[in-house]
Amino acid sequence: MDYCFPWDRLLLGLKFGARLELAPLLAGRLSRALALAAVEPPDLILPIPLSAERLRERGYNQAHEIARRLAGARRQSRLCALTLMRVRHTGQQAQLPLNERRRNLRGAFAVVKPVRGLRVAIVDDVMTSGATLHEAADALRRAGAADVQAWVAARTP
Repeated sequence: MDYCFPWDRLLLGLKFGARLELAPLLAGRLSRALALAAVEPPDLILPIPLSAERLRERGYNQAHEIARRLAGARRQSRLCALTLMRVRHTGQQAQLPLNERRRNLRGAFAVVKPVRGLRVAIVDDVMTSGATLHEAADALRRAGAADVQAWVAARTP
C-alpha cells in the first residue's frame, strides 16, 4: 500500500509512538496483500534489525512487531529475528539523499545464522528509497540465501 493517509499515521504511531497495538492491523493488511498476490511462503521471515542504540532508544523494533505477526499468520514460515543483525549504528536515513543513504548503510548488516539455500522474506515497516532493504538482501545473498523477498507494510509513492 502507499504510504499515505491513514496508513502513514498508523505507521508513525507504531514506529515513534509505541502504539504496538497497531502491529496486528498492519501485519494483517500485509498478509492479505501477500495472499492476494499468491506469494509462496518463505522458509524464514526476518525483520530488518535496528542498531543496539536505536533499540535501546525506542525500546522495540517496529519491523519485528509486524514480522512476528506475519509469521503467526503464515505458519509455514519461521520467524528468526536474530539471523540478520545490524552490526553498526547508522544515522537516520530520512534526511539523506539516495546516494548517501546507500553509503550510510554499506556494511551495516551481517548474517549470523545459516541461510544457505533458504527462501527468506525481510520485513520492514516502510520502504522509501529501498536502500535498507537492498543492503540487507545483499548480505543475505552473500550468505547463500536462495531467494530474498522484501515485504513492507507501506511504500512511499
